[in-house]
Amino acid sequence: MLQNKGLVIKNLILLIITIFIFTACVSKKPTLSSSATILIKTPKMKFYDKGFIYNYNDYTQVQIFSAGTVVLDMKIYNDRVCKSTFECQDLKTFNRENLNKSYNEMFLKNLFNKNEKEVVHRDKENNILIKIKRD
Repeated sequence: MLQNKGLVIKNLILLIITIFIFTACVSKKPTLSSSATILIKTPKMKFYDKGFIYNYNDYTQVQIFSAGTVVLDMKIYNDRVCKSTFECQDLKTFNRENLNKSYNEMFLKNLFNKNEKEVVHRDKENNILIKIKRD
């Protein structure tokens, strides 16, 4: 009886590990992706080149390339922004350091999630210009 119980537990653990491996290895696919020419010009950030915008269920990823090399890889979640050049920052901190503290926390995510051919945000007071022209 004790051996049967051990066998059941062993099989259960094996099943859990197998499920974990298969679900962890499945790559997420974007719900929407588009290529675009992206301009981000702020006092702290300056990017202008071709890139991609990927919309996933839980975040938006913006990648900008220059001469075939990724110069910006940014993931925008509902509560934080993660760039390859720094650790993740909460939205308020990111806005304060890279845009302006007056910006709404969801500003950047909403801007990149707009499904329009061309999106332009011009803020002369804070020297911010963001243009997204989808191909």
